[in-house]
Amino acid sequence: MAGKKREVQLQAVINNQSLWDEMLQNKGLTVIDVYQAWCGPCKAMQTLFRKLKNELNEDEILHFVVAEADNIVTLQPFRDKCEPIFLFFIEWQIIAKIEGANAPLVNKKIISLINEERNIAAGKMVRPQYHEIAFVDSDAEDTGEASNENVDKVRNIVIIKPEAMVTGKTIEIKEKIINGGFVIEAEDTRVLTETEVRDFYSQIVDQPEFEDFVPSMTNGLSYILVISQDNKQELPHEENVPNPETEHKEPSEDQHEMATPTVMKKKWDSLQEYLERQDISQFCDVEENVDNVNKLIDIFFPDFKSMTSLKLERILALLRPDLFREKGEDVLNIIQDEGFKILMQRQIVLSKEEAQTLCKEYENEDYFGNLIENMTSGPSLALVLLRENGLQHWKKLIGPSTVEEAKDNLPESLCIQFATESLPINQLYGSDSLEAAEREIQHFFPLQSTLALIKPHVTHEQREDIFNLIKEAGFDITQMKEMLLIKEQADKIYFKIVKKDFYKDVLEMLSEGPSLVMVLTKWNAAAEWRRLMGPTDPDEAKLLSPDSIRARFGRSVLRNAVHGSSNSYEAMETINKVFENFVPANTEAN
Repeated sequence: MAGKKREVQLQAVINNQSLWDEMLQNKGLTVIDVYQAWCGPCKAMQTLFRKLKNELNEDEILHFVVAEADNIVTLQPFRDKCEPIFLFFIEWQIIAKIEGANAPLVNKKIISLINEERNIAAGKMVRPQYHEIAFVDSDAEDTGEASNENVDKVRNIVIIKPEAMVTGKTIEIKEKIINGGFVIEAEDTRVLTETEVRDFYSQIVDQPEFEDFVPSMTNGLSYILVISQDNKQELPHEENVPNPETEHKEPSEDQHEMATPTVMKKKWDSLQEYLERQDISQFCDVEENVDNVNKLIDIFFPDFKSMTSLKLERILALLRPDLFREKGEDVLNIIQDEGFKILMQRQIVLSKEEAQTLCKEYENEDYFGNLIENMTSGPSLALVLLRENGLQHWKKLIGPSTVEEAKDNLPESLCIQFATESLPINQLYGSDSLEAAEREIQHFFPLQSTLALIKPHVTHEQREDIFNLIKEAGFDITQMKEMLLIKEQADKIYFKIVKKDFYKDVLEMLSEGPSLVMVLTKWNAAAEWRRLMGPTDPDEAKLLSPDSIRARFGRSVLRNAVHGSSNSYEAMETINKVFENFVPANTEAN
């Protein structure tokens, strides 16, 4: 008898290929429990699934399924496996896989993906370019038939302590790690829970001072890093040390005047040794044990395996003035349909120097003068795009730099589709290399810092939610400290209203407990933070900006959860008073 799809409690049963193919049409997220006929589905997870279904209340975009591997061709690699397998399906793709009944990890993954689906449906974000999980027989992996990429890497977990965040050491530490030849594979800022602290510092939990140490790690923001080195490289981490036998020799006539001096190589045995040599080990702690590192990666970066299998690249793209004015929306739709995520965008009227730099390849053409005049005649649209293999995909999508070359080589490219009669060039621009992309992004989207404050009435749980909103909005928390804002300190932050009659009420509110004062950094930071905060009155925020911080966590105009500087100039003035050693993250005139 043919298999039949039916509801068993909260999970649909899929027991043949046709029902599997029908399931592929589900809207939103489908969580699939892959089981063997001889052992059945994982009953231990059903309580969690029922809880999530009730709490999230998203029947249209959250589906739970049990799928029998024995009768479904697609699931053949999972046959005869006794360990539970959970697959996560979105938009015709299996985008994630979790092995074992790991309830906390499955719970976190489902909540994260459903929040993402909600934001996509609300138009707050575009759907990311998912990397489909390949079904590889785990026996093949065990015998070495799978990719050996991870075998040749040694990974460490590094925690930059809250005290280093407060003193602004984070950027310096990251730069030194990179300069030492190490690779930062993943990074995140978060307030550690007591459980996470005990997991990371499990080897010292029996020491008498440990209980006093835990609050110092849970009362502030930490920076978590996954650092790797490549075992296949003979000298993975080196320090250039001048060779005394060669450093004073004069270069021969046939040597280039910028030739690199001879150096001796210093190999670092471990990341810990390197940090000690750089005098920064007191600001961060390192976990090197392979088993502990893998466990901590699952806790801090549950999507790490899928993240590292992607080659995500960030590039700068630009729509020239004529194209932006006439068909900008059409191009933006194509960009999103091609799987690019638009991280940032801005309209900008190029200076003559900027136009000449971007159009340098045309400088010997007769139309160069007209081109520069056109490029400076009105706003262009600059974009920062993210996609797997983004650089090459963008180059192929837009085509060659001139219409004539595009007709011969890529007639289906955007260069031909959006060609104009006025100029024989491609109306779209893209970075030549990833290095050039980073330089161009820094030029057109310079970093800016602003001051942010979380008020005393906000609970620790609400702080966590606010931190997540800050990270999702693309901010870096470059400095942070918790402080009781007495009048002297409050005057530095609220200097514009110190003479107002209601200021005494502000001081009374601030005296209720410690506030969290932060420096947030991204392009256009001051304006973006004010947008994320929402209107001053929480009731007004609920109407005009229901997803803003004040709409979600504010109680009243006075206790509206957060505060921020009005503009970049006020921000820098306040930051310099509160964080006296602060150094701006970029050269933008704040």
